[in-house]
Order: sequence, then C-alpha cells, then structure tokens
Amino acid sequence: MKYLVGLVLLLLVAAGGAWVVAGRMTAPSIAIDKPEKFVGASTPLQITLTAPDAPAMKPIRVALEQNGKETPLFSLEEPGKAQIAQDGPDKIRITHEVGKQTVPDLQSGAARIIVTAGRPVLRGLRTLESTATRDVQVRLERPRVSVVSTHHYVNLGGTEFVVYRATPDDVESGVVVGDLEYPGYPAAGATVDGVKITDPALRVAFFALRFDQDLNTPMRVYARDPAGNTARADFDHRTFPKPFKKSSIPIEDKLLDRVVPAILEGTTEVKPEGDNLAKFLVINGDLRRRNAEKIASFAKQTSPEMLWRGVVFHTFKNNAVESAFADHRTYTYKGKEVDRQVHLGFDLASLAGVPIVAANRGKVLFADELGIYGNCVIVDHGMGVQSLYAHLSSIEVTAGQDVEKEQTLGRSGMTGLAGGDHLHFTMLVNGHMVNPVEWWDAHWIEDRILRKLKTMGGS
Repeated sequence: MKYLVGLVLLLLVAAGGAWVVAGRMTAPSIAIDKPEKFVGASTPLQITLTAPDAPAMKPIRVALEQNGKETPLFSLEEPGKAQIAQDGPDKIRITHEVGKQTVPDLQSGAARIIVTAGRPVLRGLRTLESTATRDVQVRLERPRVSVVSTHHYVNLGGTEFVVYRATPDDVESGVVVGDLEYPGYPAAGATVDGVKITDPALRVAFFALRFDQDLNTPMRVYARDPAGNTARADFDHRTFPKPFKKSSIPIEDKLLDRVVPAILEGTTEVKPEGDNLAKFLVINGDLRRRNAEKIASFAKQTSPEMLWRGVVFHTFKNNAVESAFADHRTYTYKGKEVDRQVHLGFDLASLAGVPIVAANRGKVLFADELGIYGNCVIVDHGMGVQSLYAHLSSIEVTAGQDVEKEQTLGRSGMTGLAGGDHLHFTMLVNGHMVNPVEWWDAHWIEDRILRKLKTMGGS
C-alpha cells in the first residue's frame, strides 16, 4: 500500500509538472490582416493563425461584437462560406466576409472583431488559447457622386477632363475607363477667374482613352470609401477615332553597334545574350516595357494641385516632326521583318545640342538615364499630368527641382534608342502616354479644361 500511494503521488507530481510545462508552451499567434479599420456592406475578412502543427488547432472562433451583442462569423464546426488554407506546417489562413449578409443586425458605428484560437497539448488533455481583437468602424452608407461638367469629347489616344462632386470628404474618386482608373483631386482652394473655389465636395480628374482601347470603352465617375462601399455616376461623352500612321524602320549594323552596347552599359534590367540583333530585340521589347512601367510609376508622385498655368504647352515650333504619336512601327533587318512596336510620342528633330525646354511649369520628378530613352527628364504638372523629354545629350536639372515654362532642361541628343539627334516628347496622364498635340492647342485647352473650371467659380 505504501508503494502504491508513493506511485500515485509520483504520478500526480509528474502530471502536475507536465501540466505546468504545457502551460508554458506557445499558444497560437493570431493576426487580423483584414479589415484594418473599416467595415462596409461587404468587407473582406482575413485572419492568419500560427502555431506548431497548425492544422490541429481548435477551437477557432471568429465573431463581431456591436452594441453588446456578439454575432458568430466563423467556427470550425460551422465554417459556412469561409475558406481555410494551410500556408506551411505552422500557419493557416482564414478568409471570409463581414457585412450585412453575415451580420444582419449590423449598424453604422463602432464594432469589434474577436478571434479565439486554441492549440491542444498533452494529447488533447489541455488546450492553450489566444484571443485577439480589433476595433473597427462600420460604414454602411454609400458615397455620393455626381457630375458637374458637360460636353466631354475624347479622341482615341487623347485626354479629357471632368468636374464632379463626391462626398464624404475621405472617399477615393475619379474616372474609370474600361479597367483603368484615373484618380480625381480636390478643387477647393483653387482660384478660377479671380474667384476662390470653396466647395469641399468638388473634384476634378484628367483621364484618357488609350490608343489601344476601343472607342466604345465604358467610362464613368466612381467614388469608393475606406470601407469599400462604392458609387458611380455616368457622364455624357463622345469618342472619336484617330488614324495612326504605319512606318517601316530598317535596322542597320551601324546603328546596332552604336546603341546596343551603350544602352546595356547603363541598365541592369535586362541581360540579353547573342549577337547585337538578338540583344536589340530584347531592348526594343522587354526593356521598353520595363521602362514604360517605371515611367508610369511616377504618376504616384504627382502633385494634387495644378502646377501649370492655363495656357498652351510649349509647341517646339522650330522642330521638324520625324514621327508622331502612336506610329505603328515595323522593324526590318536585311529586308526581313524582325519586330513590331508602337511609338508613343513625338520625335522632333532640330540642330544638334539645342536647348530643350520645359513644356510648362512644374516639378522635375526624374532626371537621369532611362534605358531606351537615354538621358531623360520627366516633369510633373500636377493632378496626374506629366511630360517626358528623351534622348538628351545632357541634363541641366535635378529631381525635385521646380521649373518654369520654357526653362532649359537639357540639350538635344541621340542617347538611348535613337537613330539621330532629336527630342522624343510625350505627355502622360496618370502614367499613360497620350497625344501631345492636344496640349499644344489653345482651343483644346480652353474648351476641354478651362471652360469646365470656370463653371466652378464661386462654388
């Protein structure tokens, strides 16, 4: 009996020690990835749970608490439409939705997401639990958006401008053309015809119909609040075709021997192999696309204010047009077609080394070597509008510098993928290259932009 009592005591001590040791083991780690702050009518919910032997975790419960009432969103026993994905041996990810469908009594106002996860230990005799919470704000009211301006005419490859109202103040808004979004910017604070605009709901947006989009591409104004609630407004518009030229560009070994080594020396983005023709094709295709992506990335750095003045952009009148916007080029080598590309700018020829000036007032975002564009300068004019100057022999400005209209940016040249001394010039709207001809036309500036701005005066 004495030995039996001792054995029982030993087992109890061992069990107690194991219980204590198990209690010191790691409980599941809980990360509420989404939503971060807001919940709308239907908002993605994503939770990441981390623990050794993650698939064995239980219980797992997710709930939303509001006004003292807790509504279950997910449990292992009743997963509903939630999806569970294992992301490695120690991690699982749960995705679901939270909104009016999952919480019928959901109301606008404060709420809290509560997540509980357990990890069985001691062969299931003990469970270590963790709880994580996130305070959120529920917003169920849709934003409001309405168009103010009229008569929107868009040329293929060209730009347009719209004036609209969007509320509340914190909504994202702009124009969507097909699947491309063009952000809008506040108009309040701007001065039109000597009158300061005061309406905080007024917004303006530049947008484009890209050269490669259909004339019937749908267009509309959108508004989206931080909770994901959306609204839209249609606006009157007409689109017009624009004929683009087709040209044949013969490639000679003399050109390849000059441009290919120089371009590859200045970039690490591509490392083509083979002869100069093979390398040229990579430069003309892959590097061209990479350069375009980098150029488009500068749209995020645009000023929310209009930096340029209400006059036409510099027209480069003393330059001969060698190639126009959206020329469809076929490249040939020794009489055979080897490549096709679209040229998205104007090639303007002049005497070698002439000053290249800013088309309008703005801020320099980029002033450096850029692949096929050689020495290149990009100037921001605000509200997503930018201009690009390429193939310069030298650059006389730096990134971050403010420039006035017709201030010298550099000198013309033949750096990058250039067959001779010329300026490659183009305009951009939210990173998309558009036809510069419109920006050289005083009537177009007045009708498409200034007329609409004047309707806001005193608002």
